[in-house]
Amino acid sequence: MKITVFGLPGTGKSTLARSLSARTGIPAISLDAILFSPGGPLPLEEFRAEAGRVTAGRSWIVEGNYSKLADVVWHRADTLVWLDYCLPVIAWRITARFLRQAAGREANPNRLTFRRTFTARTSVLRNAVRKYRKNRPRYTRQTAEASAHGVLVLRLRSPRQTRCWLHSQPVAAEDQPVRNT
Repeated sequence: MKITVFGLPGTGKSTLARSLSARTGIPAISLDAILFSPGGPLPLEEFRAEAGRVTAGRSWIVEGNYSKLADVVWHRADTLVWLDYCLPVIAWRITARFLRQAAGREANPNRLTFRRTFTARTSVLRNAVRKYRKNRPRYTRQTAEASAHGVLVLRLRSPRQTRCWLHSQPVAAEDQPVRNT
């Protein structure tokens, strides 16, 4: 099983990848974790090479929004899962994440501040709105291309659809350890 999970900020890509990994025993890989090394962001060629290395295996779950890596991630996948939620759901999820972090109930090395979440010119919410308008048409074209390469494309339009799909996935054998990277 080779699965790529992508979607706009706030859709729950990382959460779905971790949940799917726990359920199936297949390692989950975050493209952000690869790109943002301790020494700073990797150059594009190194990022592509590392993404290509992790997707050369027999089974993996990769999450992230890097369509520049389509040939080494999307086209190698068996299944492409697009979390395509409506803008009010995304806005609520971003707000809820901020509130959880502000209340100390969610740890995150990239802790959200009020300004970073809502008011900065490059805030998470503004970025999500901008990407909602700009990226969705591009994602439609790119998923059609992936489908033409034989990749199953699932466009999940609500958290409920996503939960139903997740619970339809096979459960790993109990003696099979989960390996997350």
